[in-house]
Amino acid sequence: MDKLLGIVAAILGLGLLMVVHESGHLLAARAFGMKVLKFSIGVGPAIWRHKPKNSDTIYQVAPIPFMAYVQIHGMNPLEEIDPDDKESYANSSLIARIGAIFAGPLANYLFASILFLGAILIGGEKSVTLAVDKVSEKMPAATAGFQSGDEIKRIDGKQIENWEQLLTKVQGSPDKKLEIVVDRGGTETTLFVTPKNTEGKGLIGISPKLRRDPVPFGKAATLAIVMPAELVGQMLASLGRLVTLKEKAELGGPIRIGEEITKSVKLGPDSYLRLLAVLSTWLAVFNLLPVPALDGGRLMFLGYEAITRRRANAKVEATVHLVGMAVLLMLLLVVSVGDVGRLAGS
Repeated sequence: MDKLLGIVAAILGLGLLMVVHESGHLLAARAFGMKVLKFSIGVGPAIWRHKPKNSDTIYQVAPIPFMAYVQIHGMNPLEEIDPDDKESYANSSLIARIGAIFAGPLANYLFASILFLGAILIGGEKSVTLAVDKVSEKMPAATAGFQSGDEIKRIDGKQIENWEQLLTKVQGSPDKKLEIVVDRGGTETTLFVTPKNTEGKGLIGISPKLRRDPVPFGKAATLAIVMPAELVGQMLASLGRLVTLKEKAELGGPIRIGEEITKSVKLGPDSYLRLLAVLSTWLAVFNLLPVPALDGGRLMFLGYEAITRRRANAKVEATVHLVGMAVLLMLLLVVSVGDVGRLAGS
């Protein structure tokens, strides 16, 4: 039952992020007077479609998930357009076209703040305590008699103020017996433990309990605004390390993402919302990369137009986007096959 709930949450979560992204394109296109012909969640033959009265847009759901698109009238570079057609993307101003393309990633970025706000208000602000949460089996702490709920007081006679101080002491004492005093139900108990030497660092096998403190709305809103920006900085830094070969790429497809979402559901609604916020920020950054077929690739051609004051060759642009889409689909297939292989071997 839990697994089924996780799968449903993963599908709904990813679907929501796609709807937000494409809604950004749709709303911006309409705001600039462009006609939107289709809004599709998933690709392939439609399994459900609806066209509201007095609307030019067909809303549909297609069977192949994890992708979505908005079809804006006149967006295909090879499409023949009446030069007097004011509802065409091709006849819109450069600013309008940039706005319509940029609005998708922007929607994901802004939505990330909403998701972070929900996560913070629900889960509060987490802080590490000195109380033991889990004791790993067959580790020194279990052998020494540590129990969940024990509160660390002193190590070798020295008062411990925070978990970081405890961690520093334990990691710096591999194979050395430590005297640790804990508060167990109001009574102090002395335990002797020898940290296991793991790659030169001491390890005893305990994890701390977390305390959740309510966060005022104003502070939560501030954090929610700052967090996506911090994430973008971290993502760009990581991308820079990948490009300079200082970091190895760890690719994961929709299956891997679904697994992580399923895990977050088990940890609670705040963890679920927080992961969706991270994914929404990631989608914003990824789609702005100057890669053909992505929003960033289209903005690259619009940037060329802004600099040269002339539009790129329509055939060249269409071919570049077509090749880019083929490469992205191939990469998605390869990564997904890798995910399936990993699951089959686990």
